[in-house]
Amino acid sequence: MAAETVVPFAAFSHFMTGTTPVTVNHTGTSVSTAIAYNIPDKESIGTAMNAIQRKMNEIHVPTSIHGGAYGTAKLFQQSSGSSQLLMLVAALSAIYVVLGVLYESYSQPLTILSTLPSAGVGALLALMATGTEFSLIAFLGILLLIGIVKKNAIMMVDFALEAERTLGMEPLAAIAHACSLRFRPIMMTTCAAIAGALPLAIASGDGTEMRRPLGIAIVGGLIVSQLLTVYTTPVVYLYVHRYWRRPNTRRHTPPYGSAEAAT
Repeated sequence: MAAETVVPFAAFSHFMTGTTPVTVNHTGTSVSTAIAYNIPDKESIGTAMNAIQRKMNEIHVPTSIHGGAYGTAKLFQQSSGSSQLLMLVAALSAIYVVLGVLYESYSQPLTILSTLPSAGVGALLALMATGTEFSLIAFLGILLLIGIVKKNAIMMVDFALEAERTLGMEPLAAIAHACSLRFRPIMMTTCAAIAGALPLAIASGDGTEMRRPLGIAIVGGLIVSQLLTVYTTPVVYLYVHRYWRRPNTRRHTPPYGSAEAAT
């Protein structure tokens, strides 16, 4: 039986004292770490992300280190840019299709959609007046305005079309009658919507910086659209009505010199 050979521990290893992380986080197969930061008052997350990117370029981060966004910042990146335009176009297209099926017309949805630009302008003016940056939350407010503001035109157009079909009124008399009878319901619903969104616009305290742009956009869009759509919707209604009826009138007009024209 051969004698046992004793190998010292220092021959194949060594030990030392020091500090080490308790856990090591990975993203995929790479070691990663998360850095949290707070945004100053009246600053958007887009401004913070641009500042971080500029600083990374200034300090010349090695190519082996990659930076990325997580949480709210990642959602902002995914929803910004072309996706916002795509959501807006999809919302307008859906409204046009639904209104076209409801009124069985291709032209009357244009009258209702004509109220939306004034709401968007009002929301942008309110954001500029309060010094609030156009963020994702403000864009969501504009999307909500699409569903709120169009009810003004729907109230007038629906009543005017019904007056034309049942009472035999001319378009001018029908839309004038609709405006006089629907003015009070329009004002009541608009004031109720403003009263509901006003607490979001004037709220203060922790966490309100995320909700305030939503309230400001809604209140500003409702005020401006209310001042304009009462006057512009009848004009657009008459213009669309005449433009759409003109081809039909020419189509059914008998040619000069025909038997029908002679009689």
